[in-house]
Amino acid sequence: MKMPRLKLFCLLLFLLGTAGAQVSTCKPSTGHKLYVFHAGSLSLSPAFTAIEAAYTCRTGVQVEDTASGAVDAMRQITAGGHSCDVFATADYTNIDQFLKPLGLARYNVVFAAGRMVLTYSAKALQAKNLPVIADPSSPPFHAPDSIPHAVQNWYQILNIPGVVIGGSHPFLDPSGYKTHMIFQLAEDFYKEPNLYDNLMRHLLVIPLDKPKGFSLDSQVDFQFAYEHYAQKLAAASKDGDFRYVKLPEEVDMSDFGKQSSYFKAMVVIPGLGVPNSPASVTIHGARVAWGITVMRDAAHPRDAVEFLRFLLGPEGRAILETKGPKPLVPALVSASDLRRLPSQLQPLVQSSRQLTPSSALRTGNPQ
Repeated sequence: MKMPRLKLFCLLLFLLGTAGAQVSTCKPSTGHKLYVFHAGSLSLSPAFTAIEAAYTCRTGVQVEDTASGAVDAMRQITAGGHSCDVFATADYTNIDQFLKPLGLARYNVVFAAGRMVLTYSAKALQAKNLPVIADPSSPPFHAPDSIPHAVQNWYQILNIPGVVIGGSHPFLDPSGYKTHMIFQLAEDFYKEPNLYDNLMRHLLVIPLDKPKGFSLDSQVDFQFAYEHYAQKLAAASKDGDFRYVKLPEEVDMSDFGKQSSYFKAMVVIPGLGVPNSPASVTIHGARVAWGITVMRDAAHPRDAVEFLRFLLGPEGRAILETKGPKPLVPALVSASDLRRLPSQLQPLVQSSRQLTPSSALRTGNPQ
């Protein structure tokens, strides 16, 4: 049905006026800049892209954003000397192990959580005559509402000769060393001797400068990924070829209640290469959760705290809810960090012993 010209003209004026009103609600630029370094998993979603834009609109503060592997980001900040006000990582323990001992951070806010899933190309598996990886008794794949579990012998399929498992570099990126941890946890859970070593023979390191740091192609058959990112890739798959399956909680690092079990997995990576820092650091497995902090030497501490307040508040949580990773409501901190938090952030968090390293729990000396 055609709309009369006058009504159409009035509608256009209304829409233009509404758009203008929306634009005018953004605060004019203050000339301030906020330097944010964060894990690539927060921009690929693209959660932080939307959160930073909304924060700029509300405050007028321009965000200078740098996304990379979180370990690589910490080296850029420390050894590289790059200015940083806010740092966010895909492994919240990074802040406690790397930044706090050097006096570079005072607190660690765990604001989102997720799980690791196993991704694959359905066509590639069929072309290579590989067994079905999705449990036939599970509901069919339809992300994000229906995700099948992996077949019970999924680890044996990954160990078939010729199978290639992609992963980022463990010295640069938490998702890289989490793949190593999954292999260790699987060996322990399934009681399969040498499973870790056998799976490591199938691992191919994918450079971080590869587009989006992710690849399922003729070279790579499987890759472990954060679930919220796998959801995005599945939604973008026009032919439905991209798939993923859930792994047992004992392996996918998705349960705070299994922290002591995850802690058994470990990797050793080089330190940050700055004075008073160790040459190497042993990282233990932990619940997949994202942590954030304001750097102690932040050039713009007030703007940085306001950014965290926005992230942890209703608008930031709503963006995370739709773009991932899933927000923790409220966000979590250790008991000691709660006392160190700026007063503006304290109402938005809750103290939790679940964040306490297993070693501290065993010795009776929680943080």
